[in-house]
Amino acid sequence: MRKMISLAIVALTATVAQAQTADSLALQEVVVTGTRSAVDVRHLPMTVTVINREALTKEHQTSILPTVMQQVPGLFVTSRSMIGYGVSTGAAGGINLRGVSGGTGQLMVLIDGHPQYQGIYGHPLSDSYQTMMADRVEVLRGPASVLYGSNAMGGVINIVTRRPVNSCGTSTQANVAVGSYGTIQAEASNQLRSGKFSSTIGAQYGRTDNHRPNMGFEQYGGYLKLGYDINENWSASLSGNVTHWNASNPGATTQLKLENDQYITRGEVSVALTNNYGWTSGALSAYSNFGRHKINDGYNAEGGKPQSDLFRSKDAVSGISLYQSAQLFAGNHTTVGVDYQHLYGRAYYTNRETDEEVTTPQRLMQSCNSRANGIATYVDFRQDLTDWLTIDAGLRYDHHSIAGGEWIPQAGIVVRPITTGEVKAMVSKGFRRANPKEMFLYKSANENLEPERLWNYELSWRHRLNGGISYGANLFYIKADNLIQTINMQNVNTGEIENWGVELEARYPVCPCFNINANASYLHMKEKIVAAPEATGYLGVDYRQDKWLATLGVQYLNSLYTEVGTNETKENFCLVNASVTYAATKALSIWARGENLLAQSYEINLGYPMPRATFMGGVSVNF
Repeated sequence: MRKMISLAIVALTATVAQAQTADSLALQEVVVTGTRSAVDVRHLPMTVTVINREALTKEHQTSILPTVMQQVPGLFVTSRSMIGYGVSTGAAGGINLRGVSGGTGQLMVLIDGHPQYQGIYGHPLSDSYQTMMADRVEVLRGPASVLYGSNAMGGVINIVTRRPVNSCGTSTQANVAVGSYGTIQAEASNQLRSGKFSSTIGAQYGRTDNHRPNMGFEQYGGYLKLGYDINENWSASLSGNVTHWNASNPGATTQLKLENDQYITRGEVSVALTNNYGWTSGALSAYSNFGRHKINDGYNAEGGKPQSDLFRSKDAVSGISLYQSAQLFAGNHTTVGVDYQHLYGRAYYTNRETDEEVTTPQRLMQSCNSRANGIATYVDFRQDLTDWLTIDAGLRYDHHSIAGGEWIPQAGIVVRPITTGEVKAMVSKGFRRANPKEMFLYKSANENLEPERLWNYELSWRHRLNGGISYGANLFYIKADNLIQTINMQNVNTGEIENWGVELEARYPVCPCFNINANASYLHMKEKIVAAPEATGYLGVDYRQDKWLATLGVQYLNSLYTEVGTNETKENFCLVNASVTYAATKALSIWARGENLLAQSYEINLGYPMPRATFMGGVSVNF
């Protein structure tokens, strides 16, 4: 497969270099995730999908993840209920991209470029990623370790937070909804700009009984961002968010559980000083992503005994990031950066009656107190050699106080045979270091684990036609080794991934009031992976007329593995979702949304049947 891609790169590059430049000029789509600073996506060799705020909010989803899953081919998010992902055993919210799993820390979520993951187990916290804070979401498919280090070996999801428009004034939005299974969702936000000062503040609340007994979920949180433009070149910002949720896990249908409850608080705070002089721009920022977890592991509904101890953990991923991008000469864009990161994680048990720490030999074996530091430097060099040709090369050296050093290279080329289309070829390395759970927790702990490593080879074509029509295709091959697996009760570097696949996407604005977008993916896995479907397809239709907005989404999944190995189990299903919004006045909208309208019976997590048809309805206020 690697030879096929290499031959295709050579053939396509030679062919398209002779093509004629088109008469029409494509609109530039600016992204920040692939290079830290704002860059026209047509000049980047990696694949970045941008989901703007209009797309994130049109179906009134309070989480970004359902929309991201629809819009990005090859990306899948597990779920088990109407709302609420949860953590620990039986949880959902696992993010998979091209068969690489965020649940094992191989895919990273960022907020404004800062890493967001659980410091002990290394996985994303999916209930934290709220729509109210997002201006847009950028998804980089493939390794992003040159810029973001460990845990970005399969890609990144970057939540770019909201900032008020340049004009002075204030705007307020509120949304209240009720739905199936006693579900209530509410959120409100305000944006203000006054002179050089700006602010965004938001709060949200949600709760549901969900469709199974003992599966309740409740969540509340808030977000704040303050900005100040020091002068025309410098600005400062301070942001923070906190989310708390209580979730109950009823267990698989084959083994019901009682009192399997989770009480989770996650937060993030960051401060940044940015500069922009046109030919050069950069930022100095400091951040901390922290959490407090309390979990009752529960007991079997038949013959089980209530737990006397509760699992608790505290963790923080904190750091300082400094980068500067500059145009050193004509057609050049060079970014140089330094990252420092401190990881802290403590896991322990307390008595549920006295709240005192339990120090029996068994509980001490299941506890840890870990600290580690990392420092890295990187450079990304991109050069437009001609109007139709760009080359890119990046290199990072990442040193960890426990695991040692790692070199991470990447290289790519972009050929633009026409102003509205480009061929991209990319070779990149990603890696992930062992987390504290794998090194220090439980009998399987192994302090001598090496980093997981992945190589990605990718070839893509993007074309934008007149009238807003666009389409694209990706061909990729990934090979990973040193994957950490538990063999004979010991964590060892023995696993491998060898996947290849195709991703397709297209948009067609039929007329000003009617828009169609579609995507599909096929994934071939040498070794099957849970929660990584082999084939996916999505068709979305938007219709706007006067005061009405109607959306229809059809999502198809084939060979979604819920169990691998001897008892291999997989699911095939098609989901139909729809929403309708009516703008009753300039400030007030009424909306309704239905999901799984065909009432399909299916599972994503083994033993956790998903709800049949569900409905939500509410009102939105904007003034």
